[in-house]
Amino acid sequence: MSDSQLRNDPMPVPAEIDRWNWGAFLLSWIWGVGNNTFIALLTLIPFFGLVMPFVLGAKGSRWAWRNGRWDSVEHFRRVQRLWAIWGVVIWLGAVAIFAGTFGGTFLLLKNSEAYQIGVMRLQANSEAVNALGAPISTGTPFGKISINGASGQAVLDFSVTGTKATGHVFLEALKKDGVWSFQALKLKIDGRDDVIDLLKESRVEMENPAGVDAATRLAKHDGSGGQASQTQRA
Repeated sequence: MSDSQLRNDPMPVPAEIDRWNWGAFLLSWIWGVGNNTFIALLTLIPFFGLVMPFVLGAKGSRWAWRNGRWDSVEHFRRVQRLWAIWGVVIWLGAVAIFAGTFGGTFLLLKNSEAYQIGVMRLQANSEAVNALGAPISTGTPFGKISINGASGQAVLDFSVTGTKATGHVFLEALKKDGVWSFQALKLKIDGRDDVIDLLKESRVEMENPAGVDAATRLAKHDGSGGQASQTQRA
């Protein structure tokens, strides 16, 4: 075998490092750039991005050993261990940010005054209580709420569960001069085609709902116009 052939042979990979590489799996192309393994950039290409993290996890240690300059096996293992630790930290941080963002949004919606008034109207509506069965519990609301001082808008949807049936409530309301007025508040019972209009009730009294600063509010609705108003008492 000639000297040129010896120089072109790939560097042998020690058996103790030829194993799964968590840093390569978790950080994919970032790890690849840092370890001179530029094949990892295939992660940025559609479809390849789904497969390459697993390929890097399986073969990353071998490629990094051959593409880098290492003082010893221990040096290589120490560096790759740091990559793995940073990969775990970054992924946990991303999950925490994601969960915090969506959890905070859901909490904001559930503590909103529009949602609480809608729940009070639902629980005070005799037709809804008869159809769902008391007590009625509500799920996490989805949708959007925008507040600008004394004005705002809410479009929400949330699940409801009673002892007899389950369903969903759709809510649409506007806030003007600090008072919420409902344009739509409807209950759809699962398994039924009809919809219950929760605005048909003429009067719903709320006493200190959670998250509302006022000690007592009274929500009234005019059956002919479909509007709701609130009067605050100290």
